[in-house]
Amino acid sequence: MRRDRASVLIRIFQENYDHLVRFLTRRMGGDAQRAADIAQDTYLRLASAPVSEGKIDNPRAYVYRVAGNLAIDCIRREKRHFASSHPDAGQVPEQVEDPKPSPEITVMGRQQLALIDRALERLPENPRRALLMFRVDGFSHARIAQELGVSESMVAKYIARALQQCRDELWQADQNK
Repeated sequence: MRRDRASVLIRIFQENYDHLVRFLTRRMGGDAQRAADIAQDTYLRLASAPVSEGKIDNPRAYVYRVAGNLAIDCIRREKRHFASSHPDAGQVPEQVEDPKPSPEITVMGRQQLALIDRALERLPENPRRALLMFRVDGFSHARIAQELGVSESMVAKYIARALQQCRDELWQADQNK
């Protein structure tokens, strides 16, 4: 009789395997590999665990309960392992890192911006306007073409030429350092 109950639980496990793995994947924060491992543990638990003499009213819910409990045990075990291997994880650090860029990074950024401004000033009118409308204003090639009175392919050429010139000037400035 015990064997019959175990086989019913195994049959329900097999019929609902895909759904059970999706359920466990959600429980495990999207980690399908850990969910599959827990599903395998669930199968072993169902196959080897003694079934009480009382009748299980809802075998499908029982299978999901066993799987859910194993998932909770796994999460708790991982938290304990993390806490033991990272004893200072719960403590506030002595120094809090400032999210602002360092003064050196700020100065370098300003220098690069000045170089780009100079490169933009050296560009012919239409390529400069096309690049700024595309990158700054977010205009489409069709709209830029309409604004400048040129074809869309010419807009693409303007933008490519402007980007290339800006890149070349930045590269040259970097080489001269």
